[in-house]
Amino acid sequence: MNKVILMGRLTRDPDIRYSSGESATAVARFTLAVDRRFGARDGGEQTADFIGCVAFGKSAEFAERYLRQGIKVVLTGRIKTGSYTNRDGQKVYTTDVVAEDIEFAESKATSDANRMAGGYQPAQAPQPASVPDPMGAAGDGFMNIPDGIDEELPFS
Repeated sequence: MNKVILMGRLTRDPDIRYSSGESATAVARFTLAVDRRFGARDGGEQTADFIGCVAFGKSAEFAERYLRQGIKVVLTGRIKTGSYTNRDGQKVYTTDVVAEDIEFAESKATSDANRMAGGYQPAQAPQPASVPDPMGAAGDGFMNIPDGIDEELPFS
């Protein structure tokens, strides 16, 4: 089975291109900075791996619209290897993660708070006007549930 799950931050805005031909397909290339879990626990500095990713079609269009430098995402996909011969005649081997599903890993409020604290400086992503912020004003990572809805929840 070839399945990859990554959580990290974009190192820069995605590079978007469109294939040529009758049905132009969007292709997005970007790099995720993925923290290594063991680095900080062992007393050392936390380190990151920089993993090249590529998305096609609807996933690439999503990346073009919403992903910006510094945004934290969870990506599922597969590893794809390849090779080509460069101008000097040398064979170059490539490894990319082909993104099949991309989701935000933090709320917009948390993302904005990190940006204001100086964690990173992403470009402003366009936000659809009709989509409400599910985090509300809480900003603690939990969705606000209106009062009186207890009887509709599937658990107690």
